[in-house]
Amino acid sequence: MNGTRRPSALGGYEDWPAFVRQSRPFASGEAGEGGEGAAGLAAALGLPAVAGRPAARTDSEVVEDGLRTTQLSWQLGYGPRTAAFFVRPERPQGPLPGVLLMHCHGGNKWLGAERLVDLGGRSSPEAVSLRRGLYGGRAFASSLARRGMAVLAHDTFAWGSRRFNLSPAPWRTAGVLEAQHALWREKGVSPTPSATYNILAADHEHTVAKAAGLLGTSFAGMVAHDDLAALAVLGGLPDVDAGRLATAGFSGGGGRAMMVAALSGQVRSQVVACMMTTFESLLPSYLDAHSWLMQTPGLWAFADWPQIPSRAAVHRQSMLVQFAAEDALFPLSGMRQADSILAATAGPGFSYESSWTDGGHVMTLRMQEDAADFLLRTL
Repeated sequence: MNGTRRPSALGGYEDWPAFVRQSRPFASGEAGEGGEGAAGLAAALGLPAVAGRPAARTDSEVVEDGLRTTQLSWQLGYGPRTAAFFVRPERPQGPLPGVLLMHCHGGNKWLGAERLVDLGGRSSPEAVSLRRGLYGGRAFASSLARRGMAVLAHDTFAWGSRRFNLSPAPWRTAGVLEAQHALWREKGVSPTPSATYNILAADHEHTVAKAAGLLGTSFAGMVAHDDLAALAVLGGLPDVDAGRLATAGFSGGGGRAMMVAALSGQVRSQVVACMMTTFESLLPSYLDAHSWLMQTPGLWAFADWPQIPSRAAVHRQSMLVQFAAEDALFPLSGMRQADSILAATAGPGFSYESSWTDGGHVMTLRMQEDAADFLLRTL
């Protein structure tokens, strides 16, 4: 023992272990929660129950170009305060369908929901870059609002306002950053704070997943907890019809949209873009393409990835899955098999549609328009 104190591996989340250990598990039959299938999914995720609707505070509001963009925040039972954006038409004609829009993983945990919202000249360079690279340069939340929907986009567990404090870096993760700094020096690169953080966060996700497993939950379970809390917030916001709620997202956000729709008894429609395959198709070559959001230990024992929506759905629900034929994160055979499984499980309580596009792992403008059309039609 040299007497040196190691930095916290849970910076900003030192209260997380106590929260999980004191929380009751998600249970079926309660307000906003699904039935037996949802309870089985929640058990596989180790999902703590959401303790009611968080009290959302308005931090700022801007009305521009016919849209009202409100920045909200709320405090969950652990970790930093959650920041979110609520975007809707400036003068809505009656209650609007509400969409919980999930930001993608994108290898960028420095920011979360901002990548989905048009803040004009106030948008950060990171948000603009992510939109350009993954969303055709468009702020998806703002474009949905222009189509007549009320959209809530929030930072989830480990992203943006909910990111971990990695300064100083945890003991093992610090070595990863040291090696990266050596590469940057060799290439003459001066990293930004966001670039430095994202290198740390990519490695630190393994530490967070280990901590979650030790506590009896999972990385995806904690993300789902945050997302279900956000859905509860959405249902209580002004101009939102709580009887017409949907989830949507691209990539990791699409997986989150599917999970919330499966777990909640409130979601009527969901859009999953570029986040669908079978678990078997990931073995052995595609595991490294994905985060702990998808690869929860034991989840496959509950259901294969494309079986989750029909296995857990508790009421009539519509689903659109958008596939990209050249998506490098999934084998084509796995995507086609998942499409077939979902189509085969459709029935009176679960309607399913799919679309295929050429190209890679991006949500194109055409895909965004098709998603908006689907949401308006099914809500």
